[in-house]
Parts: sequence; C-alpha cells; structure tokens
Amino acid sequence: MSKFHHLFAAGAAMLLAQGCATVTRGTTEAFVVDSEPVGANVTLSTGERCKTPCTLTKKRKDSFLVTIELDGYETVQAQVQSQVAGGGAAGMAGNVLVGGIIGMGVDAASGATKELVPNPLRVKLVPVQR
Repeated sequence: MSKFHHLFAAGAAMLLAQGCATVTRGTTEAFVVDSEPVGANVTLSTGERCKTPCTLTKKRKDSFLVTIELDGYETVQAQVQSQVAGGGAAGMAGNVLVGGIIGMGVDAASGATKELVPNPLRVKLVPVQR
C-alpha cells in the first residue's frame, strides 16, 4: 500500500470516529436571558453571572437553575433542561449511515444531540407589592 493510501485510510477512520451531531451542531450553545425591565441580575446554579440582556455559552448536555433578581421586583427562578433536539436526532440518525456505533457514542457522551429548553429565557418581572 502506498503512503497516500495509508493517509487516506487514517483520515477516513478519523471521520468515521466523529459523531455527526458533534461535528454539525457542536457541544455548546448560546444561552440567552432577557427580562422586562432590563438590567436584572442573573445567577446560574453553575456559577455564571450576568445582567439582562445577556448571552452565556453553555454545554448542551447540562441542565441548570436560573435565578433572576432586580430590586423592587419579585425574584424569578427557572429550570433549564437539556433535551434531545430535532437537529440532534437527525445527526444521530446520520451516524447509522456514516459514523456507526462509535459516532453514536461520541454524540451521546458529548451532548451534541441535545438543546437547552427554554432558550431564550424571557421573563417579565413583577413589581413587589407593598
């Protein structure tokens, strides 16, 4: 076998080892938080903080709790879930044709077949009753 054939075979093997959804969708997504009024403090159970409106990069496979606070308004908590996405399912199906069991394992472990819900998280804050 020539050197070219060895390189081609190695490249093909590497491609087959990659998960389709991992390649096409990635393992992270932009998570957006918006509030009315703007300027609320956002704290995630994973430790990140920001002020609305804001965007954080989160792993698709991680669920977390979001707390939104603003002086004079009731505190809001929302659970963000990681669930299988339509595009993720299509990527997983592509593994049957191209990546096989290895590709399916890569996608499942990386979370590439999932998405964060709700995203964006939009909250209308309610004034505190005095």
